[in-house]
Parts: sequence; C-alpha cells; structure tokens
Amino acid sequence: MSPTVRQAITDATATLSAAGIDSARADAESLAAHVAGVDRGRLAVFEPDPGFIDRYHSLVSRRALRIPLQHIVETAAFGPLVLHVGPGVFIPRPETEALLEWAQAQPLPADAVIVDLCTGSGALALALARHRPDARVVAVEDSVDALRYAELNCRGTAVQLIRADVTADGLLAELDGAVDLIVSNPPYIPLGAELDPEVAEHDPDHALFGGADGMSVIGPIVTAAARLLRPGGRIGVEHDDTTSSATVELFDRSAAFTDITARRDLTGRPRFVTATRNG
Repeated sequence: MSPTVRQAITDATATLSAAGIDSARADAESLAAHVAGVDRGRLAVFEPDPGFIDRYHSLVSRRALRIPLQHIVETAAFGPLVLHVGPGVFIPRPETEALLEWAQAQPLPADAVIVDLCTGSGALALALARHRPDARVVAVEDSVDALRYAELNCRGTAVQLIRADVTADGLLAELDGAVDLIVSNPPYIPLGAELDPEVAEHDPDHALFGGADGMSVIGPIVTAAARLLRPGGRIGVEHDDTTSSATVELFDRSAAFTDITARRDLTGRPRFVTATRNG
C-alpha cells in the first residue's frame, strides 16, 4: 500500500473512531476502496491519482456524520449478493444471513414456491432465487421507496415482485396451501427502542418498528403462513432480541404448526423462529 493511501486510511480510522463508529478501520478501508474503484484487497497495490485524497476526505466526512456506509457507497453486501440500497429502503444486515443459511438448508421439491414477506431491497428473495433457480420466488413489499430498489436489484432475475401489505387479509390468496417456504425479516423493533444514529436517522421507520411490542407485523405473518403453507411447508421469521418467546408463543397458539424452534444468529443472539406447517 502506498504511504499516501496508508496514512489517509489511518487518519480516517481515527476520525471515524472519534465519531463513535465501532467499525472505523473497516469503514475507512471500504471507503478508500470505493473511491479507488477497487476491492479492499487491492488497496495494497493501488496508486492514488491526484484527486484521490480530496474525494476520500469528502466521503469520510459524511461517514463521520453517521450516514450509513451503505448509503455512501450505494450498495450493501448480503450473502453472495451486492445490492443497491439508499434512503427509503432497509439496509440488509449480516445477522439476517443466519435466516438465509437456514432457508438454504431446507429440502424443497422441484419447482418449489418460496415467498419472502417484507422483502425490502429483495435480499432474501434474490439470495434464495440464486440458490434455487428452479423455484418460483415471490417477494412482497408495500413501500414504494423500497420497491424502487427491489425492482433495480431484481432486474434480469425471475423473482416476482408484488406490492402488497403483508398484514392484509387474503394476502396471496391464489397461493393458499401451495407455498413450500416462507421467509420474512419484518418490522419488529418495539417503539421507543434506543437505536444507533445510522438506523434511527436513515433506515425508514416503516421497515423498523412493529408497534409497541414489536409484534404487530409478525402476528399477521403467522396467520398468513398457516393459510399459505402446504402441509410440511416451513417458515422462518426474524424478530427483535426481546421477542423470541413471544414469537414462539404466536406459532404455538396458532395450532397450525409443529417443530417450532427459536434460533440464534452467528453472534449468539436470539434472531428468528422457524416452524413447520402440520397436517
């Protein structure tokens, strides 16, 4: 790495750390790679042009204001994907990759039907469509802003985007009893929860908050899943750290599910609940 780039990254790391950003070094390197137009691993051999430092300082200054890194570089990594993101759409998190890994491990029939409820940027739907190109993948979202990004990300794929409210009665009624797998990362944060500035000021409230207890969207999803899933079909739904037991209880009360399991993400935190449609 050239001395100029090395020093710029060191200075940027100090600036971002002082702004309270835990991932200061990684973000400094990611921004440098973005300005350079190379992968982070190629920074070691990158030779900066005369305008590199000014462009880099400009982006570091924006990140120091706690603007999400993903909004600055306009993309977010999720599993095998790099997705277009920006204001108005929820930024997919690495924690949700635990739900993706569970879903990818499910045995599905040929020509399976997979539904992603609250798809946002299309992250789960696209990753599962790549994993199972023989499946029909339906992605549901009601936010116009989010759908703009989902449409961009899904362009050229077979993912079917549908604008609909997942809490509405009769959601996807034409698929009743025909769905093999449902995944969902819905709004689930309880109102009043303390959030980092990147989340509170930049992720859309509509994608974050699930009512006073965080369960206002999860409940209707469980109800819809009981109707949509075929016998033996499976669902995985993400939830707040504090509502794992409440999510399990919703599936229990439905009487339509068996094999109800609370699961943790790679950091060991309660992250999602899975269940199988009985019958």
